[in-house]
Amino acid sequence: MKLLNPKDLAQLLPAATQAFAGPVPTQNVASDEYMPRPQSGAQREVEARLIELGDKIAKQQGISRRQFFHTASGMAAAYWVMNEVHGPVFAATLAEATTPEVADARAATLKDQLIMDFHTHHLHPQLSGDVFDLFLKMREKARDAGWNPAIPARPGNHADLLYDNYVKEMFLDSDTKVALISSAPGDSKEDYFLSNEAMAEDRRRINAAAGSKRLYAHGIITPGRKGWLDDIDRQMETTKPDSWKGYTIGDPLIAMRKGHISAYAWRMDDEKLVYPGYERIVKTGVRIVCVHKGLFPPSAEQRFPSLRRYADVSDVGKAAKDWPQLTFVIYHSGYRHAGGGDPAVAMADFERTGRIDWISDLADIPAKFGVNNVYGDIGQSFAEVVVAQPQLAAAFMGTLIKGLGADHVVWGTDALWTGSPQWQIEGLRRLEIPEPMQRKYGFAPLGAAAGPIKNAIFGSNTARLYDYAHAANMPLRDHLSAVRAAYREAGAAPTNLRYGFIHPG
Repeated sequence: MKLLNPKDLAQLLPAATQAFAGPVPTQNVASDEYMPRPQSGAQREVEARLIELGDKIAKQQGISRRQFFHTASGMAAAYWVMNEVHGPVFAATLAEATTPEVADARAATLKDQLIMDFHTHHLHPQLSGDVFDLFLKMREKARDAGWNPAIPARPGNHADLLYDNYVKEMFLDSDTKVALISSAPGDSKEDYFLSNEAMAEDRRRINAAAGSKRLYAHGIITPGRKGWLDDIDRQMETTKPDSWKGYTIGDPLIAMRKGHISAYAWRMDDEKLVYPGYERIVKTGVRIVCVHKGLFPPSAEQRFPSLRRYADVSDVGKAAKDWPQLTFVIYHSGYRHAGGGDPAVAMADFERTGRIDWISDLADIPAKFGVNNVYGDIGQSFAEVVVAQPQLAAAFMGTLIKGLGADHVVWGTDALWTGSPQWQIEGLRRLEIPEPMQRKYGFAPLGAAAGPIKNAIFGSNTARLYDYAHAANMPLRDHLSAVRAAYREAGAAPTNLRYGFIHPG
């Protein structure tokens, strides 16, 4: 839901050149979906302590701090420091941070974990010029303002957000085994980040190179667009999507570019407009419908109040009840407080009420409507809260699991906007709901990094939905796994870069 205009964007900095390149982000990174919050005092403290600890350990090991931050020990150090600042939420020890053998041994036991990231993005070189320029101008601003004089004095090509870097960040620099490439609709088809055809071509290229099924692809639906029903049938004949994707707010760029909402906003429970599309989708046999919800802070609601009824989850329950033949995966799990919504406020609200805006509403749906076909995807929402309010991340996961069930929560990262998703993978692997919170709210513990709950969220739930046959925690043996092994043996070179925007405040 890209609600930022050029004035908003002029206040931001490109994360790739300006954010601290540590193992874990130390401030919130956003795409142009919403304004990222300024770095909090706690996040500044995490960054300062991590730099100090990184310098100390790197010196002891005879390497640079940057090299240390690229290691498993460096990742452990980041989560250990976060515990020191935010309280004990993550499974991380100082021994793991200071002893490479300990960290490497742990990483080795988890390297074959089945991780299916079914919420990923990259840009396409053929994206319409003014949209692509949005990102390129931020890079040039970083150079011209003297923030990063090393950026070449030429027009940028933003290779960081294109296909080749997507493959590197997803499949070489993280433990992700299988992914789904997604996009967003535009009122004009030229404004899709990736066209349906481009997503299908990504899938063909990666799977052909790997020699196995490593990438799935969405088909974008836009209810209300002329011919949208026939387009569902056309996609099944041509691009053959693995599931469908829709934005109920319509074109996510139009508010930023034109100052008004999309002509194609819709509600999931609109019987006249949308239900005929569900009927077509049922007939295709591809019956998973992924829907963007949430990421709609109070600041966005103030600017576009009429969008709330499309952005919230109030339309999910009826649609799910009326269409039990379909599976609805709610992207971002409806999390509302991104960007302009302060996670500290969300945490205070949770402590006062036991609820998190729109996430709790989503979690209530199975009991309220008597359905079992609603899933919560945690892409971007988890990334946002785990670095800003880890206690809120614990409450977020506890709420979803308690309401939807551990078998109805699925992994997603919204990468590449926040760089390689390995730090998010480690965040969930290490996260535990504090015992006082478990007792007070009736939350089940998340358990071990490769325990049944986390294995379900990381992979087995999605594998079941998409009929992916590979077993959890078994090695994948294809060409891509061989390439990754060689890459690791040669000395992996993760960048620790993020590719969205940060707030300079």
